[in-house]
Amino acid sequence: MNYKHTLTGDQLRLVFNGDLIGENNGPELVELVNNTLSKGAKYCLIDIADVRYINSSGIGVLITILTKFRNKGGELFLIKPSEHVKKLLIITKLQAIFNIVDTEEQALGKIN
Repeated sequence: MNYKHTLTGDQLRLVFNGDLIGENNGPELVELVNNTLSKGAKYCLIDIADVRYINSSGIGVLITILTKFRNKGGELFLIKPSEHVKKLLIITKLQAIFNIVDTEEQALGKIN
């Protein structure tokens, strides 16, 4: 999986592309999150529109990121999951835990 990140004010934006397999990128992503939280990030917006597949370790990474932001009084938003990823979130009942939105604007509307 490839990803890009930007930190604007208190918002970390991540764009994932490919397969979210936690073993490959997990520790690197968690370190990035820790660094941005120490810089004052409060919200994490993850665009997962181009994620084709997520394994259990990938789900673990998303839950870890979610927990870190919520522990700091913030929130994580999953933006535009593919149909396959949406089904996975429903089957695992994780759609009840994550804030899932269709656009970045919807996420920003929930922040402000």
